Amino acid sequence: MNKDQIVALINSGELDSQFALLYQDIESAKARYIKALDEFVKLFGDRSHIRIFSAPGRTEVGGNHTDHQHGRVFAGSVDLDIVGVVAVNNEGIVRIKSEGYPQDDVSLTQLDIDKSEFGRASALIRGMCANFKANGHNVNGFDAYTTSNVLKGSGLSSSAAFEVFVGTAMNYLFNDGRISPVEIAKISQKAESIYFGKPCGLLDQSASALGGFTAIDFKDITAPLVENVDFDIATYNHALCVVDTGGNHANLTQDYADITVECRDVSNFFNKDYLRDVNQDEFYNKIAEVKAKCGDRAVLRAMHFFAEDERAEAEKNALKSGNFDEFLRLINESGNSSYKYLQNVYSTSSVNEQGLCLGLALTERFLKGRGACRVHGGGFAGTIQCFIPTDMIDDYKQMIENVFGQGSCYILKIRPVGGFEMSLK
Repeated sequence: MNKDQIVALINSGELDSQFALLYQDIESAKARYIKALDEFVKLFGDRSHIRIFSAPGRTEVGGNHTDHQHGRVFAGSVDLDIVGVVAVNNEGIVRIKSEGYPQDDVSLTQLDIDKSEFGRASALIRGMCANFKANGHNVNGFDAYTTSNVLKGSGLSSSAAFEVFVGTAMNYLFNDGRISPVEIAKISQKAESIYFGKPCGLLDQSASALGGFTAIDFKDITAPLVENVDFDIATYNHALCVVDTGGNHANLTQDYADITVECRDVSNFFNKDYLRDVNQDEFYNKIAEVKAKCGDRAVLRAMHFFAEDERAEAEKNALKSGNFDEFLRLINESGNSSYKYLQNVYSTSSVNEQGLCLGLALTERFLKGRGACRVHGGGFAGTIQCFIPTDMIDDYKQMIENVFGQGSCYILKIRPVGGFEMSLK
């Protein structure tokens, strides 16, 4: 279909059921898609076979920094996403213009790692194409215009959403949709770690690719165990939101890397590569020796891992059994562990910037023992995650936005699908 045909479909309401699957506000979503179609045509001209793809941001519910140690996580995809209008060009070049950023052009004949490209979107595109090809999948050129409402530096994983968008587009454009979401997640993680130069686990990409509430066990990284949990927070009279407390992740790469390095120091003490393979009883029996060799903070971070790994599983089971009060208790416990033991609520290189701490303190004071809150995502700056009783949500939003600014509190929907192509038939 060309642009006018797709716009007619959108305006007719024939795509409303798909919009309702992805978003809370259908009319705003429709306007957003039409604007993206207009921008695509301005850039690349009208095409007869335009397609539209979406990849969601994710919210980490449990398992704060457990994934890179092959631990367990509990996450959900949300209704903030990247939308891409796409058409094949058959020129051996991937061209992606993202709203607000320069266009990236990547030649499929040049897919080697380029360290000078670290931190740029072109590196992610190149890494996705290279790893698709390395895995024996088809790759070809395409043009795309993307628009995103996944906040950068929010802990909602804008980079993972971008990677999953590229992977989903190539999956359906050139591979008949036969590549599994788990494989797309693995390819995305490699692109970010190796081509983009940012060490990361597999949580973000898996949650974006899979959709819904998802429990993932990374003990066997080659075949992670994935379980979706059908649960509607609204039926328990609570709303999920994230609050952007300000700050950014631009200078925090070393803070993230230090967590991985210190966890590895502890696991290597026991001749293991990852903490998941370390016997917890042996760790506590030898904690004085570990402390002497690896340092206090490394020991505390390992303690966080062991408890958080078990807690992610307990959170999943609490929702499966409908024990929402226990789930909220575990969320608060997780936040407490991240604050005291993992220590990722502010960077020691910028101790005057403690927006996460302030956001958590204000939220706890407001809730007075109800609901739950915790640091969200990688931490050090960015967002907190909150489960707010629905009878308090309006007052909470007003209170927290008076401190962090209008629009800083995002009330989210858990989206039941991950990487997605809009059906235009």
